[in-house]
Amino acid sequence: MTHSFDSTVLREYDIRGVIGQTLGEDDARAIGRGFATLLRREGGSKVAVAYDGRISSPMLEAALVEGLAASGVDVVRIGMGPTPMLYYAEASAEDVHGGIQITGSHNPPDYNGFKMVFKGRPFFGKDILRLGELAAEGDWLEGEGKVESRDVLDAYVDRLMRGLDGIDPKQISSLRVGWDAGNGAAGPALELLAQKLPGLHYAMYTQVDGHFPNHHPDPTEEENLADLKKLVAAKNLDFGIAFDGDGDRIGAIDGEGRVIWGDQLLMIYAEDLLGKLPNSTIIADVKASRALFDSVTAQGGEPMMWKTGHSLIKSKMKETGAPLAGEMSGHVFFADDYYGYDDALYAAVRLIAASVRLGKSVTQLRGEMPEMFNTPEMRFQVDESRKFAAIDEVKQRLSGTDAQVNDIDGVRVTTDDGWWLLRASNTQDVLVARAESETAEGLERLMAQIDEQLTASGLARGEQAGH
Repeated sequence: MTHSFDSTVLREYDIRGVIGQTLGEDDARAIGRGFATLLRREGGSKVAVAYDGRISSPMLEAALVEGLAASGVDVVRIGMGPTPMLYYAEASAEDVHGGIQITGSHNPPDYNGFKMVFKGRPFFGKDILRLGELAAEGDWLEGEGKVESRDVLDAYVDRLMRGLDGIDPKQISSLRVGWDAGNGAAGPALELLAQKLPGLHYAMYTQVDGHFPNHHPDPTEEENLADLKKLVAAKNLDFGIAFDGDGDRIGAIDGEGRVIWGDQLLMIYAEDLLGKLPNSTIIADVKASRALFDSVTAQGGEPMMWKTGHSLIKSKMKETGAPLAGEMSGHVFFADDYYGYDDALYAAVRLIAASVRLGKSVTQLRGEMPEMFNTPEMRFQVDESRKFAAIDEVKQRLSGTDAQVNDIDGVRVTTDDGWWLLRASNTQDVLVARAESETAEGLERLMAQIDEQLTASGLARGEQAGH
């Protein structure tokens, strides 16, 4: 028996598709069979499985479990919950050797997919392509794995609370926080967490609903923070926290309604962490502000710029032993007193802890950051066959100049005005651009340089692509 996947489904960081069009039960079964085969060949025997709140998730979960068991691994069903709860189940249980979360993350409701961890490491890139090869060849082991269910929600939330270890509850008893779960999978865990945290907590949209009736669950888009801003203003709260659909990306606003972007949150976490672990390496992706890298250096840390992508960042953390990393997209990774994966609920707890240890409110911490002029992440539709070639052309044109170029992931060019970035998305047929300056005029000049490079490669900034 063999299986072939739609050509768009096996992605760089995860597996993703449109239910009923490019992704269905047969795909889930084949993923289970392939993952189980690879795990058994490397000595593993048990996999944890969980799923998010999308309408199609229970159907995919049942087929995935069937596929895993048919290739001879035992399955621990965790049930519905956020992706980091699945990561926790895999990391904290000695008898579990891998984990698969069924999730569409922040994609539209008709999408779904799979995020995987394999013997404690991210499973991505060539690993995912290998699942396709095994399916095409029908190269699956046979077996009869056992299936059990485990409830890990309470243990997971108790583990989140340890992010406040060493902090006197009285120091946060007056705290007032707003929360927005966006009807995503983090809702039930958030309700439990809010009950345990000292202070006053107002949680919105914690009921899991795969139709996302209130707003799209992507906190990196400012329009999705509108309800949270209203709540913080109406109740006079200290700050607000929002989550994406599967709870691995965090969004935040301060008490004045200003967005605290991913790289700005990382500045706060880094300052807190470097107070107790001086000289640490802090990793951020190529889209992050120069203010972050400067801040880490000023606090005595070692900033490292790395490729965008949660799996790539997690791998780099393991390689370097960095205790903290983050992405512009709101993935934050704590290996300091935690497991090194991206967990937005834990990041929220650590924001409270950082505020107390630094002796400043979240609003004050946000207010002290340098005001930079920057673009949001701009995405431009480019033919799949052209996107990487275009970046190579830009690199070649800049190679003969005195431009200061970092080409670790696309092209990030630093000038007297600031910096600009062009990179090819690993998951979509788009080029991603971003620029940042200390002045509006500087930003205009940087944007002109991006336009110049796109034009030279026969491309135009033109219409921006959606997500």
